[in-house]
Amino acid sequence: MSNTSSAPLPKSNQAYAEAPSVSGKSRPARARSVVLPLLAAVALGIAQPLWSPYLSDLVVKIMILAIFALSLHILVGGAGLVSLGHAAFFGIGAYAAVLAATPESSNFALMLVAAVAASALYALVVGALSLRTRGVYFIMVTLAFAQMAFFVFHDTDIGGGSDGIYLMVRPSLGALDMESAGTRYYVVLAALVLVYAFIGMLRHSRFGAALAGIRVNEQRMRAAGFATYWYKLAGFVIAGALAGVAGFLLAARDGVVNPELLAWHHSGEVLLMLILGGIGSLRGAVIGTVAFVVLKELLSTQAVVGNLADHWQLTLGLAIIALVALLPKGLMGLGEQWRQWRDRARSKAAKAQAATHQGAHHD
Repeated sequence: MSNTSSAPLPKSNQAYAEAPSVSGKSRPARARSVVLPLLAAVALGIAQPLWSPYLSDLVVKIMILAIFALSLHILVGGAGLVSLGHAAFFGIGAYAAVLAATPESSNFALMLVAAVAASALYALVVGALSLRTRGVYFIMVTLAFAQMAFFVFHDTDIGGGSDGIYLMVRPSLGALDMESAGTRYYVVLAALVLVYAFIGMLRHSRFGAALAGIRVNEQRMRAAGFATYWYKLAGFVIAGALAGVAGFLLAARDGVVNPELLAWHHSGEVLLMLILGGIGSLRGAVIGTVAFVVLKELLSTQAVVGNLADHWQLTLGLAIIALVALLPKGLMGLGEQWRQWRDRARSKAAKAQAATHQGAHHD
């Protein structure tokens, strides 16, 4: 009796089989996906007193942008939806947080709720309309909505026009006061851990598996009875809400917001972070953020690159092009590329050795 389970899958079935399932990871891989990020979070917490004020502030910035990148990961890595308007939710969250404060006091919980609610509501509107399109049309519609939000804040007095608005008092809640640099550091670190854990659980839930199936073959998911539009809309709203969390944290860190937060190039930058780290990987989203921010910081520092710092946009662009060309699967694919190179080298060495032995035998 033939074993039909060993027969090769048709091409479409192979693609479907590659979608992450609820229990798709092996136990060692799943353990690594939990232990490594947890160790990194503990290390960041322990290292805080050792950072200089500059490095501490830079790490806080990286962690906030990592939350922003993780929120976009839900769309790009989860549902296969490439958005060029994700900065709108980031900026709206920041503006909503500052507008919810008063010149005398800033309530942490109120500002956070305002940021998440405003970003989620705008994501609901944008998603409800843009998700009726596909491919490049979806990209352009999300970009159009982001630019519309940008000009609303830029050209009106809602958010102080092009100058933006200031947060007179940083948020606080009981003993938690964001005026303290140390408190800001640990609050942002805690937020990053919670967002990372939430998205990790989401990926391994049935909802996450449905999004993965939509990414691979939406038509088949519809045929199987899934209301794919509503799954994508839910993912879109969740991604927008988490971007609002990042916007709130950035407003609390900087004490000022301006329309540039909603600019299209921020959407492009966060997409680059995912590409650099490796699309489809949670750790890749964080690692890509670290790589992008550190690279940008180094190339714009005159003490490191000299006069080239005046042209950091050019050198940053060239560096990203080189990294993307050399690492098609991002930084998370380095291990796989190394193993492939090592296996090829061993194979060549084995063939050369076999040819040498064969020549010696004939002699």
